[in-house]
Amino acid sequence: MVNTKLGVPDQVIKNVESVIKLYNEYEEQETIHLKFLDRLAMLSSKPIFLYALIIFFFLWWLISKLHRMGILNLGIPDYQLHEQLLDTVALLLSTTLLIRQNRQDNLANQQSHLMLQLDLLTEQKIAKIIALLEELRADLPDVIDRKDAEADTMKEMTDPQLVLTILQENLQPLQ
Repeated sequence: MVNTKLGVPDQVIKNVESVIKLYNEYEEQETIHLKFLDRLAMLSSKPIFLYALIIFFFLWWLISKLHRMGILNLGIPDYQLHEQLLDTVALLLSTTLLIRQNRQDNLANQQSHLMLQLDLLTEQKIAKIIALLEELRADLPDVIDRKDAEADTMKEMTDPQLVLTILQENLQPLQ
């Protein structure tokens, strides 16, 4: 699944695979209608869609102009610039805003994925440090060896898949 040739530690790969599994499970639960709407929204939030709209309206205006001059008659409705300009500008502006919002959403998603990975790695490193401190306490002759249940619990690394399963089970009724 994940490219292991990059020299990435196994724990990072495990974390990334857990997140990928989460997204794959979410995708599997989507209906055909939602998938269609997502694809339509993704298409309309690309810059190429804006360029296609501009070209479409320009060609419509040009064909209408040629029709009024008597040069071309295709039988399409006339584009009245003074009547339809506001509608055209509104459509182009809303498409531009959708493109901008999509770009910002993609950046926010990348940042949240990065923060999630850093949080998971930090938690795993802290668990490792706690485990090493517990070993050090057991090995030092001057330190009284005692059983610390909280430290024993904290030195175990959290399984992201287990946390996800618990969250899904408990948040299911809220959806």
